[in-house]
Amino acid sequence: MRSKSHRRIRGREPLAPKVPEITALFWVIKILTTGMGEATADFLAGVNLVLAAAIGLLGFVAALWLQFRSRRYQAPIYWFAVVMLAVFGTMAADGPPLGHVGTTIFYAIVLAAVFYRWQRSEGTLSIHSIVTRRRETYYWCTVLATFALGTALGDLTASTLHLGFLPSGIMFAVIIALPAIAWWRFGLSEVAAFWLAYIVTRPLGASFADWLGKPHDRTGVGLGDGVVSAIATVLIVALVAYVAVTRRDIQRHEVPPAVIPEPTRPEVPQDRALQPRTDW
Repeated sequence: MRSKSHRRIRGREPLAPKVPEITALFWVIKILTTGMGEATADFLAGVNLVLAAAIGLLGFVAALWLQFRSRRYQAPIYWFAVVMLAVFGTMAADGPPLGHVGTTIFYAIVLAAVFYRWQRSEGTLSIHSIVTRRRETYYWCTVLATFALGTALGDLTASTLHLGFLPSGIMFAVIIALPAIAWWRFGLSEVAAFWLAYIVTRPLGASFADWLGKPHDRTGVGLGDGVVSAIATVLIVALVAYVAVTRRDIQRHEVPPAVIPEPTRPEVPQDRALQPRTDW
C-alpha cells in the first residue's frame, strides 16, 4: 500500500494539460504579450527603477504561484503568468552588464541548458505532455529563458546592428514563418518548429512595441511606452476573455493514468477481506 505522503504529493499533480491548444489565436495573444511586456517594463523603468523591479518580481512570483496552484488550464491565470514573465524577462535581459551580444549568448546558453535538462529528464519537449508538476516547471523555465533571449536578440538587431525597430520587426516576421515552412515542406518535427517559432515571438513583438513606443530620434513612432502597454493590455484582456468563455483553446488530451491522483481510501488485502469474522 502506498504511503499517505506519496498520495498527497500525487494529489497535487495536474488533472489536465496546463497549457492551451496551439491555434492561430494562441500566436496572436503570445505576440501581444511580448510587446506588452517590453513596453510595460520600459515604462516602469522610466518612472522608477526600484518600483519597476518590485512590480516585476512580485508579479512574477504571484503569477507562477497562481498557475502552479491551479490543476487545470485556465486561460486568465495562464496568460497572466505569460504577461508577468514577459515583464520580468525584459528586466532580466536588461540586467546583466554584458552588452547585447554577450547577453544574447548568455541566455542562448541558459535556454539550451534548460532544453537539454528537460529532454534528458522527461524524454520529450512537447507541450502536450505538460501533465506533471515537474514538466510544468521545465516549461515555465523555458518560457522565461525565451523571453530574456528574445529581448536581448531584439536589442541586438535594433541597436548593435543598427537595423532600427521597424526593420527588425519585419525581419523577425519573416523568420517566424521559417519553422512552419520547414515543418510543412521539409519534415521538421512539430515540437522543434513550435519552440523555434516561440523564441522568435519575443523579438517580433518587442520590436514592433519599441517602434510604436520609442521617440522619433530612436527610429520610433513616438506614442510612448505607457500608451503601447495600455493598448496591448486591452487587446490581451479582450482575447483572453474570448477564449475563456468559448473554451476553444483547451487541449482535449487526457492525463495519463500514471499521473491521475489515487484514491485516499485504504486498500484492504484480498486475503483479509475473504476471512470470516471471529469477533461476533
